[in-house]
Amino acid sequence: MLPNRMHLEVLLPYRIFMRKMDVSRIVAETAEGSFGLLPNRLDCVASLTPGILIFETTADGEVFIAVDQGVLVKTGLDVRVSVRRAMAGADLARLRDTVQSEFLAQDEQARSLRAVMTKLETGFLARFARLRHD
Repeated sequence: MLPNRMHLEVLLPYRIFMRKMDVSRIVAETAEGSFGLLPNRLDCVASLTPGILIFETTADGEVFIAVDQGVLVKTGLDVRVSVRRAMAGADLARLRDTVQSEFLAQDEQARSLRAVMTKLETGFLARFARLRHD
């Protein structure tokens, strides 16, 4: 790793999505908006929202990754991003559409599933309580 260059790891629940050395800058999205990281920035932790993570290396130039919600941790020159889903691509518009259509739609499906499960559990507990009183 070159001096004053960051090391980026993007982690998924089941594997390492990407490792990059020689990263000169990173831009990530939080609920409060986008923020940038440079190598000499103080250590930090940020909660990420679904969006586009941008980083730049000398070899690759600017790289775009669509990421789901997660956490970014910067310690020294090491930056780790842990997210549920990630997709890399060169076309920024297509990645933005992917975030809008796939990631956010899956989140809505998960919310609906949790609501249905809550109703089922509540109904089960009510029936169980009635059985105990009979």
